[in-house]
Parts: sequence; C-alpha cells; structure tokens
Amino acid sequence: MQLLLFGATGRTGQVLHRMAEAAGWSVYAPSHADCNMEDSRAVAQTVLQSGAHAVVNCAAISGLEACADNPLRAHLVNAVAPATMALACRHTGARFVHLSTDYVLAGHKAGAKTESAKCKPISIYGESKREGELQVAEALPSALILRVSWICGNPAHPSFVESIIHKARAAEPLSAIADKFSMPTDAEDIARVILSLIPTRESGIFHVCSTGEPVSWHTCAQWALQAAAEAGLLTVLPPLTPLRLKDAAFFREPRPQHTAMEPSRLLTLGIRMPSAHQTITRAILKSAVSI
Repeated sequence: MQLLLFGATGRTGQVLHRMAEAAGWSVYAPSHADCNMEDSRAVAQTVLQSGAHAVVNCAAISGLEACADNPLRAHLVNAVAPATMALACRHTGARFVHLSTDYVLAGHKAGAKTESAKCKPISIYGESKREGELQVAEALPSALILRVSWICGNPAHPSFVESIIHKARAAEPLSAIADKFSMPTDAEDIARVILSLIPTRESGIFHVCSTGEPVSWHTCAQWALQAAAEAGLLTVLPPLTPLRLKDAAFFREPRPQHTAMEPSRLLTLGIRMPSAHQTITRAILKSAVSI
C-alpha cells in the first residue's frame, strides 16, 4: 500500500513516516523541492501522479508570527494546499487525512471541548487552519480532519516539553505560562491514530490529544522536570517561574487561552489515549534515551 506524506520533516511527519513503514506502507514523502506547497498545481500533480492509496497532510506554517508576517503564504499552505489535496483525492479515490489544530477553537471558555465546539480563531494562523478544515470538508466529505495540540515526544524535533529539560540541564532560568490551557499530544499517538483510522469508514473532525483535565504550559513543565529528575537527568528540581499570557512580550500574536480538547470520537471508537501526565512522562523518557 502506497502512502503519500506531506510534511514528513515535521515533528509528527517524522514519526508517522517511521511508523507507517514499520506497518508495511510504502511511503513517498516529497520535499519542498519536489513539491512547493504554495503551488496548488504542483500539489495536485503530486497527488494525482503518486498512485497513493492514502494521502496524509502534516505540512503547515504553524508559527503564529510567521503567518502574521505573510498571510498570503499562510493561506496558500494552510488552506489552499489541503483543499487541493482533497480535490485530487476525490479524483483518485485515495483516503485523505488532514492535520489541523486546537487554535481554530474560540478559546474563551474554560474546559475541554468536543468536536462540536464553536470555532472562532483569533490569529491568522488559526484562521488559515480553520479555512483549511472547511475547504477540505467541502471538497471531500469522506476526509478525516484531525485536530492536534501541543505535540511532543519526538526527541529529534524537540518541543517545549523537551526544551525545558535541555534548559534545566544547562542551568538556564526557567519560566512557563501558567494561564493558557490545552492538552499535550505525543507524536507517536497521532501517528497511531492516523494509521488506525485510515482503513475505517470514519470521516470528519476528530480531536486527537491526551485525556484528563486541561493543563497549562507551567504544569507540563513541572511534570517534565519531575520526570527528568526521576530518570536521572536532573539532580535537583530547579525553580520554575510562572508567567501570565498577557505578560509574554515574546509573543507578537495573540494566543487563545482555553483550547483544551476532548478526544470524544476516538473514545467512542474504542481508541484509547493516554493521560496528559503519561504523555509528558513518556516524552521525557524518550528524551532520556537520546541524551
């Protein structure tokens, strides 16, 4: 079975590439030189000529500031490209999986959101990703749209979770935002869900994340530091300064405050997801092996 994978160099794409091949898929992962994601004709041609049985889009411009600096590029990559893939898959009959984000959610109300929650993004990044969701669903109703959040668990592509440990080991000052809430997700769990859903007849939006109560970056960092100490990566727990989102001057673009998701549809299908604490602990243990 042939899998066409866009965004194979990213945090999730790297892991999915490896796990798909281990599961017996023949994976074609075009580079930017092979297929410019801003060129819809190139994107369509890549899908149409691939002979793929399934197409997975992990590619995106995910930096909020990068999207704000170049809204047209964000629109082309985050909305037009996936819509083009969906239309091409409609022609070839290939299964299509598109990764989206919790940043499409309104983020005003606390608590975990199900797939039916209201969407009202507050950034150009979130707007472009929401536009991508809508265009994919219209072009190919059978497509799978998987919203993910706070991806970690790939030591080769460190996230905030892994980076806090590197800073702690280097004795750098540590801080984390304590009033922004979501759910961490291990890249391996995302890949596992993708490979599990491809053979099914399921479609539409799925929330793919860990389970439990919403957590802050500060809580995730605390758990990461504790797991690192238990793994022998740290001899003492360093101080961790809590920050407020509104005081984070290093962010030029607004971040939604409450975008924690609940993987309700996955749970209905019997696809279990780990707790947020388990996700963070596992990510640190994988980092420990790579250090």
